[in-house]
Amino acid sequence: MTDDKEKGMFSASDIVTDRNTSATDFPRVEELPLPKDFAWGTATAAYQVEGGAFQDDKGASIWDTYSHLEPSRTNEENADVACDHYNRVEEDVKLMASLGVDVYRFSVSWSRIIPLGGRNDTVNEKGIAFYSNLIDQLLAHGIEPVVTLYHWDVPQALYDRYRAFLNTKEFQADFENYARLCFTRFGDRVQKWVTFNEPYIISIFAHLNGTLAPGHCREAGTDTKTEPWRVGHTIILSHAVVVQMYMNEFHSLQKGQISIVLNGHFYEPYDSENPLDRDAAERRLIFYIGWFGDPVFLGGDYPPVMRAYLGSRLPEFTPEELQLLAHTAPMNAFYGMNHYSTKYARALSDPPAEDDWTGNIEELPTNSNGEEVGPVTGVAWLRVAPNGFRKLLNWVWNRYHLPVIVTENGCPCPGEAVVSTAVKDVLRQRYIGLYLDAISRAIYEDGVPVHGYYVWSLMDNYGKLFLQAMECPG
Repeated sequence: MTDDKEKGMFSASDIVTDRNTSATDFPRVEELPLPKDFAWGTATAAYQVEGGAFQDDKGASIWDTYSHLEPSRTNEENADVACDHYNRVEEDVKLMASLGVDVYRFSVSWSRIIPLGGRNDTVNEKGIAFYSNLIDQLLAHGIEPVVTLYHWDVPQALYDRYRAFLNTKEFQADFENYARLCFTRFGDRVQKWVTFNEPYIISIFAHLNGTLAPGHCREAGTDTKTEPWRVGHTIILSHAVVVQMYMNEFHSLQKGQISIVLNGHFYEPYDSENPLDRDAAERRLIFYIGWFGDPVFLGGDYPPVMRAYLGSRLPEFTPEELQLLAHTAPMNAFYGMNHYSTKYARALSDPPAEDDWTGNIEELPTNSNGEEVGPVTGVAWLRVAPNGFRKLLNWVWNRYHLPVIVTENGCPCPGEAVVSTAVKDVLRQRYIGLYLDAISRAIYEDGVPVHGYYVWSLMDNYGKLFLQAMECPG
């Protein structure tokens, strides 16, 4: 049986509310060097910070709907206001400038600029003006905008029309239209684009566990055996189509870069002497990261181990789609990595559930000797394990040979609901310092080209809810 956190089932005990872990439990930060041109950034997501949920003709997204369901699935919380970034953008940009930030990675709310989302639907010029102003404000303060097109918030109208990602043909056409609008209106000032943030989370947590919007698996008639893999298939092909469109239509003038952001833990074997557990650790990485990374960055089919395990549950690429992937793979300019923690992987001997998505692997915070993977932070699953981070940087580089940008990393502190505790965040400082040291070692000792680090997040945001309820805070 897999970790309950991976299944999306949680209780209050999962939240660390006191300082039972202190910074003295951590290794010492060495403050190792990083390249002079290393990009220091921060990141947010539109729904989690913008607020203005229904302001200036913005349409509803699946999160606007999900966070208002009764009974509540989000602890009676919503992001109608959140950090009010929509109305305080100038103040927030000045805050970034005061911190010496080089890069701000933000996402565009699809339903803010096309309220109903579709390729034949009306464009909202007020939404366009907001993002145009944000980009101008950033550039005026010497901050590079890095724009994510999709960070979990598909327009509700598209979900109502055809269930969004579950209809590959329709979604692909609407996403391509939306992306073209963004490239047309903002591309003269944006040099880095991300198509999708964390497709694993979109596929599993939104369409299998039902932990996140739209909570699809809770609806009658859903099929958790096949639908999450169909969602992933749609994301891969939609990414490829948009990459091809950008390179064919915009790159010659705009000279920008484009790629995707994948999240993933690193996995160590539960029993390092057991070959089954060693295989389980590698297999879990492939099911988590290789699922998307191999077709997108290697330009071919899904990993053979996934094909063998999932059989007909995993969609087939047509010859034309494989050709598209082979053509677009070299166009991905960087590997966007969201990473937070490391786990132990143990191979299970009992038969898996019919809708198992892990490769029949259990994830644990301790190994066969009872050793913890690292000190706990503000949530039980997020352990401080910088050595695992370094190993993951190497794993990604050795597999895909693309420069890495760490597009999200960070941690919550125990008890930080208390303002004084949140402000004196020694634990978070130690965590970030250790992970930056791991990047330095990966660069200078292992030869991994890591070009930047964007801390999650710029400000305390609605995303804390996700930290409390799932495997990944981004």
